[in-house]
Parts: sequence; structure tokens; C-alpha cells
Amino acid sequence: MEHKILALCDPEKDYAQHMADFLRRKKDAVWEIRVFTEKKELLEFAREESMEILLIAESVYGDFVQELKVRLPIILSESGVLKAPGVVHIDKYQPAEKVRMEMLYHYMEHTEDVSVRMPGAGRGRLIGMYSPVRRCLQTTFAMTFSQLLAEKHRTLYLSFEYYCGLEEWKDCKRQDLSTLLYHRQNKGQLEGMHLQTLVRKEGNLDCVVPMINGENLLYVTPEEWKKLLDNLICCGEYEYVVLDLSENIQGLFEILRACDHIYTMVLEEPGALQKINAYEQLLLLQEYPDVKEKTSKCKLPVFRRLPEHLEQYTKGELADYIRGMLRREEEVR
Repeated sequence: MEHKILALCDPEKDYAQHMADFLRRKKDAVWEIRVFTEKKELLEFAREESMEILLIAESVYGDFVQELKVRLPIILSESGVLKAPGVVHIDKYQPAEKVRMEMLYHYMEHTEDVSVRMPGAGRGRLIGMYSPVRRCLQTTFAMTFSQLLAEKHRTLYLSFEYYCGLEEWKDCKRQDLSTLLYHRQNKGQLEGMHLQTLVRKEGNLDCVVPMINGENLLYVTPEEWKKLLDNLICCGEYEYVVLDLSENIQGLFEILRACDHIYTMVLEEPGALQKINAYEQLLLLQEYPDVKEKTSKCKLPVFRRLPEHLEQYTKGELADYIRGMLRREEEVR
């Protein structure tokens, strides 16, 4: 795959080098990154080469940029003032991931050539988390499981909860699951760079915030869920897509059937066991024996302390328990 050039011009050498190193480390990097700390270096390079994106510090930017062969110039704003109306500005002094995400968003707006896949990537695995039992730690288990998978594999976490219970997501004004569905329905296949503008980063893990209006889950057809999930596991971006499922969706059993493996939380309580038994009987009655066959029942021990915030999910007793479980499954495979 031919790498197009992303140029970064900034006289702050530490900033320029750190930002370039950060962009190179991203697994979805599709550009050849060039760094310049002086205007004259950039001009010499531009005489011979064209650039897909130019990230240029506000202190360096001038009318000369309009003469360069660059598809998308972006000013790294240092003063908060629009230096050149009509030119994209991004706040320079914010986390590198936010700079990257804003850059990708604006690039998506300026070009249609964004069908970028991971080289050599194949079909991802779909992992379902579902239990008919309430208050069984399903979401806590699913988030911990996903975070741990993401330490070694490209992983996406999707929540189908009616209400978003994670404190960090309660005030989220960005895209949620409905946005992902909208883009797939109206803009065709989601791939590479396009996906990266719609997900939220939590450490190594990619997440999509649950629908802010959970009632909308009820109106998505089974066919639309299938198209979205097929897109996500076949686009080459992810090795694993983890689904934190609920009864709030149409076609639950069909989604479970599409999963490569399913984890079901169980509790040693009479009412909970009755629910599990009724669920399994319904699977057989509705002719979904394959769902039961590829399900692992998880009877979790009592944990003294559970994670409360996203940064805690890879630590503690539950994380140790799931690490051991994943290690045993790898040995079996």
C-alpha cells in the first residue's frame, strides 16, 4: 500500500518529535510522517513532494502554505484565535489522541479516499456477553474482558445497555451507537480511518458509547444489526468485537448465533438458576441449540472489591480472574 505523506512543521522540537512518534505508533497509521522544525526545511521538501496533510504550528503558518502541494493544511492553534479563516484549526495544546481524532475527522470531510484497511488483516471474532440474570456483573465482566483483550489484540467494545451506567460516559456529547448505525446506513461501509472518527479510546480499547436515548435500541431491525456487525468484523480493523448484550434489541438470538463465542454470567441462587434454565429451554424451543453449545457459563467468585472507573478495570481480583481464564482458553486452543 502506498503511504501518503503527513508533514508536521513546528519549531518546538520536543512537541514535533513526540507528536510524530505518537502518530507512528498508531496501528492504523497510513501516512509516511515527515517532521520539520524550520520553515525553510518544509519549503525545500515541498519543491519535490506533495503532502496529504500538513500540520503546521500557528507561529510558522503564512500565505506561503497556499502555494504548497498539500491536500489538507491544518493549523496547530497556539493562541486560540483563528489566524486564517477558512483553514482548519486544531488546538495544539491538548492530548495527542484528541489532536489525532480531530485531524482524522477533518480529513474525512475533505477526501473520499479513506478505504484503509490493516495490511494482512482478516475476519475478526465476535464475542457475545449475555445473561438473562440481572445484577450478575455482566457489564463489569465485559469491560474488564475487553480491556484485557486489548492489551494484545485490536479490540472494539459495544454496549447494548438501555442506560449508560459508566460515570465517564454520562456527560459524553460525542458519537454514540446510534451515530455508528447512522453512518453505516447512510454512508455505506465503515472502514479504517472512518471508524476511527466514531470510536472513543479507553487506553488500548476502542469503545462506542451506548445509545444516549436507549429507547432507540428497540427500533433497530435485526437486519441492520447484522449488517453493522458483519461490517465491523470484516473491515480488517479489529481482531475482536465484544458485544455487551441485553434484551433491549430485536433479534437477540440471531446476534448470539452470529457470535464465535458467548459468555453467560450465572448466580447460585434459585431465582437466577430458574432464569438460566428457562433461557436455555427457549433456545432449544426456538431452534438455537448452537447458541447453547458455544456458550461458556461463568460462575464468578465473590470479589471483595470491584472496579469503579475505567482506568481500574485491568487491575484487581476480577482482572486477575479473567486473565487466568483467558490463559487457560489459549492453552486449550
